[in-house]
Amino acid sequence: MTTDTPARLLQLLSLLQTPREWPGGELADRLRVSRRTVRRDIDRLRELGYPVQATKGSDGGYRLVAGKAMPPLVLDDEEAVAIAVGLRAGAGHALEGVDEASVRALAKLEQVLPARLRHRVSTLQAATTPLTSGDGASIAPETLTVIASTVAGQERLRFGYRAKDGIESRRLTEPYRLVSTGRRWYLVAYDLDRGDWRTFRVDRVSDPFATGARFTPRELPTGSAAEYLRRSIHRRLDSNEYTYDVTFAAPAEWVAARLPAWLGRPEDIGDDDGGGGDSGGDGGGSCRLRASTSDPLEWVAMRLALLGCEFTVREPAALMECVRELGGRLARAGAPDLQG
Repeated sequence: MTTDTPARLLQLLSLLQTPREWPGGELADRLRVSRRTVRRDIDRLRELGYPVQATKGSDGGYRLVAGKAMPPLVLDDEEAVAIAVGLRAGAGHALEGVDEASVRALAKLEQVLPARLRHRVSTLQAATTPLTSGDGASIAPETLTVIASTVAGQERLRFGYRAKDGIESRRLTEPYRLVSTGRRWYLVAYDLDRGDWRTFRVDRVSDPFATGARFTPRELPTGSAAEYLRRSIHRRLDSNEYTYDVTFAAPAEWVAARLPAWLGRPEDIGDDDGGGGDSGGDGGGSCRLRASTSDPLEWVAMRLALLGCEFTVREPAALMECVRELGGRLARAGAPDLQG
């Protein structure tokens, strides 16, 4: 018989979190207590905010149902490892839909994982290679979790940083928010050495260290970390941003499903204004993409070539030239015997 009430409640909660209905007699047998004790324990869980639903019958039954708030979960070893591995796999790439909330969840989970389970998680991740369609830089999940923990705990963060020109420096910051753009993770923070707000690409951060020194968050000039990042990026891009105009011989929906979101969103233009040729899509029609970027022209040309349908570059002339050079290079690579 389990006489330790807190331990018994945790065991009961773990059973109830399995998606099924538990007869009262079966719960009593599992816990090695009386049915009356099971009923009292169910009442205690309800007082703690767990929505346990009871059903009438000869034996009665109990099921944990959805409530108004998210109660704490009890996970066994395998469940905890599975969740941690999944969160790590998503957190390492700035994929759309995987935002700061998932990183905070990973930070909380890894903080309480026993050493043996942390080792299992690291071993599993080291032995697997994800196949992702994202174009963002890969980031060590440990880097994200350290940063997320300092954001949540309002704790000063020190780290190494490599600027765009390759210059290395050490930064002491008051981290404000992590922001995902769909391609990259950014940290919005107050830089104590420079006395101003800054944005940092997380893939350029190294050796993040939580100093333990607490701080009172400052007021961000824009009020929103996402808006501050957007303005910061636009300021940097003003000097080297260019606009491109491309038509595709495929419907906009087909192209959008295969084109990285950061390249823009195409719009359908009908059957008579495309680039010609077989689209390879699910139907006829064509679409047009007009957007701006500061990414290297060679990179944009390669992404367009990988799309798998006919396309025509309308502007800029520099992108047209990049596409022609790429096409020629690929043609030569495919016919080495013809090279003189």
